[in-house]
Amino acid sequence: GAPLGDGPENGEDEGEGGGGPPGNWRLGRPAAVFQDSMATMSLPAYGYGLRYEYGIFAQRIRNGMQEELPEDWLALGDPWEIARPEFTVSVHFYGETRWENGQVVWDGTQRVLALPYDSPVPGYRTATVNTLRLWSAKSSKNFDLSYFNHGDYIQAVLDRNLAENITRVLYPNDNITTGKELRLKQEYFLCSASLQDLIRRYKGWRGPAMAKPTLRLTFKEFPDKVAIQLNDTHPTLAVPELMRLLIDVEKMGWDDAWGISTKVFAYTNHTILPEALERWPIALLGRVLPRHIDIIYEINRRHLEVVARRWPGDIGRLPRLSIIEESPERVVNMARLAIVGSHAVNGVAKIHSQILKDQTFKDFYELWPEKFQNKTNGITPRRWLLQCNVPLATLITER
Repeated sequence: GAPLGDGPENGEDEGEGGGGPPGNWRLGRPAAVFQDSMATMSLPAYGYGLRYEYGIFAQRIRNGMQEELPEDWLALGDPWEIARPEFTVSVHFYGETRWENGQVVWDGTQRVLALPYDSPVPGYRTATVNTLRLWSAKSSKNFDLSYFNHGDYIQAVLDRNLAENITRVLYPNDNITTGKELRLKQEYFLCSASLQDLIRRYKGWRGPAMAKPTLRLTFKEFPDKVAIQLNDTHPTLAVPELMRLLIDVEKMGWDDAWGISTKVFAYTNHTILPEALERWPIALLGRVLPRHIDIIYEINRRHLEVVARRWPGDIGRLPRLSIIEESPERVVNMARLAIVGSHAVNGVAKIHSQILKDQTFKDFYELWPEKFQNKTNGITPRRWLLQCNVPLATLITER
């Protein structure tokens, strides 16, 4: 083998795209800060993201202008990551829903495999090492040799490529329909794979060393053992997905499932810019994720009943608090879904959190003032400060 120093020092940096959410690149740095800080504080945690083949772009300056090139950060492999094929899960898209024996059945779906890759996140001067788990999309269909033998080389690999495109590139162009659909699939792929893995780990908890394996058969302890931070609206599909898993897979009633779900989720809003306040067209969401649009409708119906009881006769308030916006086109407001589905909502600076309460989410603050709080954002000194301001980092180290 090679000396330890030869590999990692020469490897490509995964940048902010490797472990960040599939949307706003600014979130990659805070996500890394969360991971590093929790490990340093000896708080056990998993970070989940997508293992893009091409992450944040490589930059080249030509004639004084920036030129963006594909960043093939995995070209030489990643010396820190470990593939964990034993924890592969299936993620489903499209299809249709129907009632059968009093239960909703979602079938006729496209099945994509989510293969996890783990990287260690060691704490500073502590024995704690947390895990960053990135998902890679793999086709559930094998290479079709029959098409290949008949000269249809493109069709032979088409299904495989369509599935694996989910984690091909960090920035699909969502100004076109196909790019928007791919972005939606990326977000759901992250949510579904991560929640399935989280539930598996919760159920498969093992007692003290040398004790017999202990499996949790109920979700009674779930809110006490699991906390999920929604890093802006990009992972908000986790709210209806957890409800689907608890109701359709675990056969739980709606009220019990919702009581668990809202205790588990918390939502961080990083900015009031449009890219952090996503709106998904209902036509697109209903076609790609038909089961989830049904769940979102039911969440909204019950939510508006709460609003109507709180402010009887105030018809004008209902559309301002509805998860579904009706014009100019019918869309799901993902920030509102995140607020309704979470027990806590925070901004990342005092003035920012106040803007959320006074302007952006004013009606929601009036409904649930106890949910809103502030968590001032920070940096990870030992990596980010060390790289951008060496003298200041040295001064802190000396003191």
